[in-house]
Amino acid sequence: MKIREIKPADDSQMAKILRTSLEQLHLNLPGTAYFDPFVDHLSEWYQQTPAAKYFVAVSDSDRVVGGCGVGPIAPEQGIAELQKLYVDPNYRHHGAAAQLLPACFSYAKAHYQSLYLETFASMKAANQLYTKVGFKQLDRPLSQSEHGACDTWYLMTL
Repeated sequence: MKIREIKPADDSQMAKILRTSLEQLHLNLPGTAYFDPFVDHLSEWYQQTPAAKYFVAVSDSDRVVGGCGVGPIAPEQGIAELQKLYVDPNYRHHGAAAQLLPACFSYAKAHYQSLYLETFASMKAANQLYTKVGFKQLDRPLSQSEHGACDTWYLMTL
C-alpha cells in the first residue's frame, strides 16, 4: 500500500468510501461529514484551503482504499483537525488507517501545535486507534466544531 496526496481523479472514489462507511454504521446523519458540501471535490477543497492536505492510501493496483486529511479548525490557536479518516470496508483491518496517520501527523506538525478530531463512540476500532496513537479524549467539542452529530472528541499535542 502506498500513501500519497489526493488527486482530482481520486475524488469520486473517496466520496464513495466516505458515504458507504457512514451508511454502514447508520451515521449518514445531518451534522456529519456525509453532508459536507465538498465531499465530492476533496482534492479541490484541500488544495484551496491554506495549511490543509488530504492523503489517500492506494492499493498495489492503484485503487484508492482510504483517506485522511488535516485542515484548520482553530489556526489562531495552533489547532488543526484530523479530518475524514475513512477506509474502504474491504480494506479495514489491513492497516490502511494506521498507515495514513504518519503522513497526516508529519504535515500537521509542520503547521500546527495540536491536532483535534471528532468521531462517534460507536466507532470502536477508530477510537481504539486514536487512543493508541496518543490522542486524549475531551469532555466536549471545541467551540469551532462543525459536526454537531459527533459525540466523541480528542486532542493531541504534536
